[in-house]
Amino acid sequence: MGDQQYDGVRVASETTIQIDFQYQGVRCRERLKLKPSPANLKKAARHRAAIIDAIEAGTFDYAVTFPGSKNARKFIRQDRLDNYLRQWLEHKRPTLKTSTYDGYRKAIEGKLIPAFGHLMLAEFKRSHARDWAASLACTNKRISNLLSPLRTALTDAMYDELIATNPLAGWHYQRQDAVTNRTNDIDPFTPEEQTAILKHLSEEGRPLIQFAFWTGLRTSELVALEWDDVDTVRRKARISRGITQASRGRAETPKTAAGIREIDLLPAALDALKQQKLFSDHHDSGRVFLNPRTGEPWTGDQAIRKTLWRHALNCADVRYRRQYQTRHTYASMMISAGEPIAWVSRQMGHTSVVLTAQIYSQWVPSTSHQAGAKAIDMFWQLDGNK
Repeated sequence: MGDQQYDGVRVASETTIQIDFQYQGVRCRERLKLKPSPANLKKAARHRAAIIDAIEAGTFDYAVTFPGSKNARKFIRQDRLDNYLRQWLEHKRPTLKTSTYDGYRKAIEGKLIPAFGHLMLAEFKRSHARDWAASLACTNKRISNLLSPLRTALTDAMYDELIATNPLAGWHYQRQDAVTNRTNDIDPFTPEEQTAILKHLSEEGRPLIQFAFWTGLRTSELVALEWDDVDTVRRKARISRGITQASRGRAETPKTAAGIREIDLLPAALDALKQQKLFSDHHDSGRVFLNPRTGEPWTGDQAIRKTLWRHALNCADVRYRRQYQTRHTYASMMISAGEPIAWVSRQMGHTSVVLTAQIYSQWVPSTSHQAGAKAIDMFWQLDGNK
């Protein structure tokens, strides 16, 4: 190997070379997977020199340079956005619903860290977020969802006195030329389409979809519904939990208080339950709806879509829409039939009647020449006027 010696470099074994250096007042030793040879010893010396230069320049990141090192934990840059966001999310996890955690994780790992992870907390500016958002080819709602975990994390960083202010506080990115319309995503099924879909479902699969058409429940709420929640005598059902794909079969409470509600069961919904009772009344799980293929409870919307929904639409020759449109179908049917919007809002579990009216405004019946007649008959009681 020759007599050439390099400071901080020595042979550790037949397959490794050890380098040592000072970092934050600590002497660090790391092994490089290099077979000791004159060329590799020289290479190790150059690597050590680059580390020392990075330390002096303030750019050295232990976890990046030695990702598998036990020492890296001692020197994680807590104030760098990638490290902070990951640790913040883990600390936040017990307080988040599974679906929310999963959405945050995807946003952080897939979008936020690639864009801002190299920045220090104190370096991050609103302009970074604004320029990044402007470069994205997606809707304002999507951008808002991506920025949401970052905004919340920065608020927590401010309260923990890691930064003086949150640069995203009170700010939301909005494209001026982007006109949003919540009704664009609403594509209800016609009565003819509903009939065709139900006709092409098996006896075990039909009750679920019929019940969905006539209650407007979210798919997660359908999956979690239990027989104990149903009162066929009073024609009511208690909705208080949901099971999403992300929750892996575990029931979770709704995100809003309005999601916990008691709904009225219309005759078509009661008929669906009567059919379903033949298949699941005595199942150990207590669940109302079961997967016809396995005889076990559904675990989320994915299996319903793959094994039941898509097949039925194909066989019925109905244009494909996601199963969530059964919810919109119910609401649009109720509102277009003249049912009170306040009642529809409660049935849907919306946070306000205003929200329901905004979403389904195009299905509100048009006024006629008789508009106001009912109010006159009921309230116009002055003498001489009736």
